Amino acid sequence: MITLTIDTSEARGSVAVLEDGAVVAAKAHEDATDYSMWLLPAVGEVLVRAGTKMEYVDLYGVATGPGSFTGLRVGLTTVKAWSEVYGKPIAGVSRLEAMARSRESHSAYVASCYDAQRGQLFGAIYHALAGVVVRVGEEFVVSPEEFVQLVDGQAGSEPVTWITLDPALLENLESLQRRVSVGDRVLLCSTELASTVGVLAMERAAKRQFSDPLALDANYVRRSDAEIFWKGSAAVVP
Repeated sequence: MITLTIDTSEARGSVAVLEDGAVVAAKAHEDATDYSMWLLPAVGEVLVRAGTKMEYVDLYGVATGPGSFTGLRVGLTTVKAWSEVYGKPIAGVSRLEAMARSRESHSAYVASCYDAQRGQLFGAIYHALAGVVVRVGEEFVVSPEEFVQLVDGQAGSEPVTWITLDPALLENLESLQRRVSVGDRVLLCSTELASTVGVLAMERAAKRQFSDPLALDANYVRRSDAEIFWKGSAAVVP
């Protein structure tokens, strides 16, 4: 089974090809090139490196956010187009879930997060049991301090593995330092998350948990800047 996966949730995106569960090619987005220009050449490159072609892909995996409005729209629109043209299924995957699964954890809880700009983090809390992570509550966008408080309130004295793309936003918080002193760990997450998105996509495919291409949408968690501006402007129109 060949799976092609993409993550365009934010500037640190990636694409990957997996065959029968093994990653055979991956490429990270490492510059400022717009996804509208970068994505298709990058996909072409990983397909060549994997020794396959688009028509042989069996499954598309895509990160559904949270993240950048523009980046996510490019990724989701592209995958939907492929699904329509080639008639292959899609499995949408939360980027935060992929992060939670990207590093081995022996803790009771996993907290994954990354920079959401504006002094906030995208974050989620997962309960880990026998190698399975299950999200507790919803994904959210909060300040780093609020995120630690939410995790602390959920986990209590249970150990937590913190998996993040942006440890600098957490490591100086006194509340987190207290938790680390009694057993929590803070792990840096790889920016190449398309591979893990692919693993999760294949797990969903094995259970026939495909995403409806027409209904598949991004989870932005918060409104886009354009929407905030438009609604704010509309509110003052007489």
